[in-house]
Amino acid sequence: MTSPALPPPFTGAVTAAAVLGCLAYLAATASLRARGDAWPYGRDALFCAGGAVLVAGVAEPWGAAPPFTAHMLTHLCVGMVAPLLLVLGRPLTLALRTAPVPVRRRLVYLSRARWATVWALPPVAALLDFGGLWLLYRTPLLSVSHHHPWLNTAVHVHILLAGVLFSFGLLALDPVRHRPGTGLRAGVLLAAGAAHAVLAKSLYAAGPPGTSFDAADLHLASQAMYYGGDAVELALAVVVACRWYRAEGRAQRRERRGPGRAAAAATPR
Repeated sequence: MTSPALPPPFTGAVTAAAVLGCLAYLAATASLRARGDAWPYGRDALFCAGGAVLVAGVAEPWGAAPPFTAHMLTHLCVGMVAPLLLVLGRPLTLALRTAPVPVRRRLVYLSRARWATVWALPPVAALLDFGGLWLLYRTPLLSVSHHHPWLNTAVHVHILLAGVLFSFGLLALDPVRHRPGTGLRAGVLLAAGAAHAVLAKSLYAAGPPGTSFDAADLHLASQAMYYGGDAVELALAVVVACRWYRAEGRAQRRERRGPGRAAAAATPR
């Protein structure tokens, strides 16, 4: 069985959106620095790297690989690596600092609205992301999408958006209505990683229903899914841990400064 190729209109649209998005991001950071505000260059590199990985994912340069393995490499790029890199660039924070006032007000409203932010809550985003993968690979959905380009496009759009929501909600880098606690985010990441690993192992034993990929292809694809997913999830865990460590350090410094300031304020002058 051959892997269903992504429809050219979808590939062209994603490529154009990625290029325009990166150019808009770089223009915004240039204007920010021109007015004297700080913005780390590393974020520019991360966001543009995310755009490049996304383009590579939909362009599928590994077309000579076995079909299911090629599909899995596309899944890793579009659904895991690119979303992580894009979110690390903090595009919402950048937009809130550089967009015109009407756009900024709309973004503030969306970042505070319950109906908009509920999708980025870590448990909800994890269910959409990894639950969608179980639905794709443990039901005939992948086989059906092979024969319907519009369904194949919808599947990849879901994989991309769900991956962005998961990374966005789990890392909590940009300002939103409620930032979940570190414990919840760590627990969700652990559960999501376990679900992803179990799914990869199940694909090693049996392919998606309705497909006929050969055993060697299934094994290679499942290994790519397993180890590639582990690498991305490890990167997510490192970012979550680093942010927790920095937050704890700031809290301890505030506590140490607190008694001294209170004593100074009580001293007669």
